[in-house]
Amino acid sequence: MAFPKGFLWGGASAANQYEGGWDEGGRGPCIFDAITAGSATQKREFHSEIKEGVYYPNHTATDFYHHYKEDIALMGEMGFKTFRMSIGWSRIFPRGDEETPNEEGLKFYEDVFKELKKYDIEPLVTILHYETPLYLANEYNGWYSRKLVDFYYHYVETIFERYKDYVKYWLTFNEINCIAIGDPYMAGACKKVDGVSLDQVTYQAAHHQFLASAKTVKLAHEKYPQFKVGMMLGGLFFYPNTCHPLDMLEFQKMNYQQFYFCDLQCRGYYNNHAKALLKSKGVVIQMEDGDEELLRQGTVDFISFSYYMTINASVSANPELALAGSGIASPRNPYLTATDWGMEINPEGMRYFLNELYDRYQLPLFVVENGLGAVDELTEDGKVHDPYRIDYLREHIKVMDKAISEDGIDLMGYTSWGCIDCISAGTGEMKKRYGYVYVDRDDLGNGSLKRYKKDSFDWYKKVIASNGEDLD
Repeated sequence: MAFPKGFLWGGASAANQYEGGWDEGGRGPCIFDAITAGSATQKREFHSEIKEGVYYPNHTATDFYHHYKEDIALMGEMGFKTFRMSIGWSRIFPRGDEETPNEEGLKFYEDVFKELKKYDIEPLVTILHYETPLYLANEYNGWYSRKLVDFYYHYVETIFERYKDYVKYWLTFNEINCIAIGDPYMAGACKKVDGVSLDQVTYQAAHHQFLASAKTVKLAHEKYPQFKVGMMLGGLFFYPNTCHPLDMLEFQKMNYQQFYFCDLQCRGYYNNHAKALLKSKGVVIQMEDGDEELLRQGTVDFISFSYYMTINASVSANPELALAGSGIASPRNPYLTATDWGMEINPEGMRYFLNELYDRYQLPLFVVENGLGAVDELTEDGKVHDPYRIDYLREHIKVMDKAISEDGIDLMGYTSWGCIDCISAGTGEMKKRYGYVYVDRDDLGNGSLKRYKKDSFDWYKKVIASNGEDLD
């Protein structure tokens, strides 16, 4: 095996899907606190306020807020080298626009970081993981307002200074490209404006996120040289559905729409592909003096991404497969199998994606989400047998090994998604589980929240201990 010494093995989570404690410790609501439960066939609904009598699964999630010591001990037992987590902006600034932070919220994350340090686990912190404070969404229309750049930057200044001795690795925005996929509210907390196209709102909001990211990177480089700040891309990589020339062009176009977000954060300017994309959508980015210079100065140190599937691009084929939770319909790939939620399983696609990103940017890469959402059964004796998850992860780890050893990819680490079971972002379900640890919680919010190790727990412990050599 080719995994380098110091490779960062671990798991990933997000505060909105895992943390809970939504109204405790001085925390304000974020947009995900006002999203209903859903399913593979029923869409979740975003509300502008918390309504009585409505079940919001993210309010408790799987309650890391009260179980963080227990959960971190389990991560330590598995041998985690890193834990990807997010800080809830509204736990630090309940509305998002205050001058003075909430000390109780700051103290909570400091306690979490101290607990991680006990087990020599390096935090990898996502600064904003779909958790824009609800007040900013309602009052300012989220990231469509340029004011959020300054609100975010004040939040970043606060957490950088407070956690400078605990956190080295930071990600500015989770899956930043997802603002342009489907409804921009989840990633951008913004809605359509009368007289303005949704594309104009979306890409203007994305421009403001690019500025906020660049300011964050610039601050880190100037004041905290020990920090490494990366971007995070939703790994939606396209294959051509056929070798028809028009399908090939469609595949290229769809991938360029994803690279648009990497180009801005890694290269620091709107290139010809970006300008062509904006023109095709009738979008004119409103800039101010200094924006272009800031983008050039604030390019990221590494690229992180999620990877669950590849998607077929076609100009003519009817979609046969709805990828639940991704908001994308795709023609079925006849060479692949799919999960119960329609996500096609393609380990080799990860290798293709790693090579495309590394060849394009020559920056270190980090796989920060990957995993199998499946229905797990808890046996009467407290066991969960999940060989399907082990098989899935094994094949993806083999592909990463080949990317390093045969392709020369500079890969920093791997944090599989949902290491402790959490709420599905796309569907709001608990039964769509990803973790190595089963949490007793169902789709209706019932359960003790007790933790149970799955078979994959011991398997992943062995993988980490052998630095990826023992995959049996």
